[in-house]
Amino acid sequence: MPIERTSSGDPAHTLQLLWRGSSSASHRGPRRGLSIDAVVEAATAVADAEGLDAVTMRRVAKDLGVVPMTLYTYVPGKAELLDLMLDAAYARMPRADTTGQPWRQRVTAIAEENKTLFESHPWTAAVSTLRPPLGPGQMSKYEHELSGLDGLGLSDVEMDDCLTHLLTFVQACARAAADARAAQHDSALNDQQWWELNAPLLARVLDENAYPTAVRVGAAAGAAHNSAYNPAHAYSFGLQRVLDAFAALIGRSGDAKTSTSSHRHDATAPEPAP
Repeated sequence: MPIERTSSGDPAHTLQLLWRGSSSASHRGPRRGLSIDAVVEAATAVADAEGLDAVTMRRVAKDLGVVPMTLYTYVPGKAELLDLMLDAAYARMPRADTTGQPWRQRVTAIAEENKTLFESHPWTAAVSTLRPPLGPGQMSKYEHELSGLDGLGLSDVEMDDCLTHLLTFVQACARAAADARAAQHDSALNDQQWWELNAPLLARVLDENAYPTAVRVGAAAGAAHNSAYNPAHAYSFGLQRVLDAFAALIGRSGDAKTSTSSHRHDATAPEPAP
């Protein structure tokens, strides 16, 4: 299955569209009754309901009641349309004001905002953003999220590293949760029902003496979570470990600053009298 990626279209057209500048495409053909925002909204509705594979220029044009060629007078193609869709989703994200709150709460809020984005628009979790679209929605999101890590003694690179790690974790959890939902939908069974149905088959082929630790731990985890994988637990457990890792980095940064300050003080202190 091909991977959807941002910034795979024409960079000049994409940036003009994202920032609503003039472009050659915007001057061709009729513009009655449509706008770039209307095209983006229609495409987003298709993606939300049926996934990104269903988003084609022909399908979006049909939903808007125009011929496909009309759509190309607004957007050059699907690659640019995807960037517009994602940036619009970023722009609509709620952004909690966590000013004055402890940093763990601020970072947790960032994670929750992105988790909500992926739940509201599941297709966004499947898009590779290694080359981000850099539209106004993306930039506002980045500025807002960095504020949760600012003032903690981290360097600028460390702030970006922490944010990237956090968002990668949340996106991975969202993808896994989507896979779990798809498996349940396709089999018409939840995980507990599936395991109960297949337990006799597994018992026939699985030698518990050959894999004692795996059997013991797997049984304990399955009993605790009612499945081999519980998306909600994986997210909450993993997020706390991410925060613990940040705490160690923040603590080390604070220790380094204290040590540097101490060395500077020692260097400037007068020599003791003989």
